Amino acid sequence: MENSKVLRCIFAQARLVAFTEFMTASSQGHMDVIFKYLSKGGNPDVHDELNRTALHLACLEGHPPVVSMLLERGADINFPDRLGSVAMHWACRGGSLRVVQALTSHGADLNVKDKLWSTPLHVATRTGHVVIVEYLLSCGAKVNATDWEGDTALHDAVRLNRYKIVKMLILAGADVTHQNNVGLICIIICHIILLLPGNTTLIPCVLPGGADCSAAGQTMAI
Repeated sequence: MENSKVLRCIFAQARLVAFTEFMTASSQGHMDVIFKYLSKGGNPDVHDELNRTALHLACLEGHPPVVSMLLERGADINFPDRLGSVAMHWACRGGSLRVVQALTSHGADLNVKDKLWSTPLHVATRTGHVVIVEYLLSCGAKVNATDWEGDTALHDAVRLNRYKIVKMLILAGADVTHQNNVGLICIIICHIILLLPGNTTLIPCVLPGGADCSAAGQTMAI
């Protein structure tokens, strides 16, 4: 009986070591360690206490070969972490276009939403990854998708003063008159930013005539 307990402890410790090495290797791009783990029958979707998988970490840190290997070995491209973020959200946060392209080639959903209803386009906009925003739009990402606050990617881009992304979103058909859950349209957000000490923004210069400053000024005055 005592021996069986010892053996269980040894096996548990060995699994923990293998898991730690696998996750670290995925984060750092060590293909040989990953290959060894998977070749021995390791679960590609093993996860930590936050439901983060090796695929999530590889996407965040920008390792396309690791991402491809994990997917080819059966990693779930739609495995969610505790906040509902899947691999594509992590890739857009990390900023590697090649990783985003690898996920797309394996059928990733460009409009998948996390628990806060954020899409990959929302994430790429918030993190300021212009090239990824451009790629997502070119692949058909929904430009007017809203998160749980009713914000589109354009709301986020304006709020964070992402000038280039604002232009991209508008050219892709973003609705400049869309109101979020508290009734804010993008031009009003611009005016709120300008009211803050030391803040400037060029974004009103690129918003089309449909969102005119005079209307926003009247709304702000009310």
